[in-house]
Amino acid sequence: MSSQLKVLSALDVAETQWYHFTAILIAGMGIFTDAYDFFNLANITRLLGRIYYTREGSTKPGTLPLGVNSAVNGVDLIGALIGQLFFGWLGDKIGRKKVYGVTLILMVVSSLASALSFGKSAKGVMTTLCFFRFWLGFGIGGDYPLSATIMSEYANKRTRGAFMAAVFAMQGFGILFSSLVSLIVSAAFYRSYEANKNIAIASVVPQADYVW
Repeated sequence: MSSQLKVLSALDVAETQWYHFTAILIAGMGIFTDAYDFFNLANITRLLGRIYYTREGSTKPGTLPLGVNSAVNGVDLIGALIGQLFFGWLGDKIGRKKVYGVTLILMVVSSLASALSFGKSAKGVMTTLCFFRFWLGFGIGGDYPLSATIMSEYANKRTRGAFMAAVFAMQGFGILFSSLVSLIVSAAFYRSYEANKNIAIASVVPQADYVW
């Protein structure tokens, strides 16, 4: 215990060095990906409704039913709540850096799996999407507080506030980047595949499914 306190005391008075900026980059990218994964789905729920819930003969494009929309957008928050409690406890037991790596791997795998959600019906696709989004939120729940804690432990007293602000500023960039990606990809598909704007069932081509 005394040796750990000595290390923390040394970090508190250490001069700003390159490893501080490395820690900012690593922790900041964690916050960046958290925000990106949390907020990107809000940009494409309308697209999901048009693809999977447009009825033939309808004059309006489809939208996600209220229950489905709430589940898709809320299940990751439930996962995040549980993930914070679990990974916070696990980080104290086996070490924060080890657990931080686990949360990053879980986020990457869950993000890829979310993009590959499958099913023979709209309900099946939404169910698998919710399943993978839960585990994505579970990983984010662990990554978010661990990023802040790791940065605060590495920073010295004089610059701790500025370093923490730099890390959490990446959340705004993550939200902005998720919107930019949605706009760019949608624009690319719009130019590549024609869609009939006057017929609801044809207003979104099947290829648009690849956007999300």
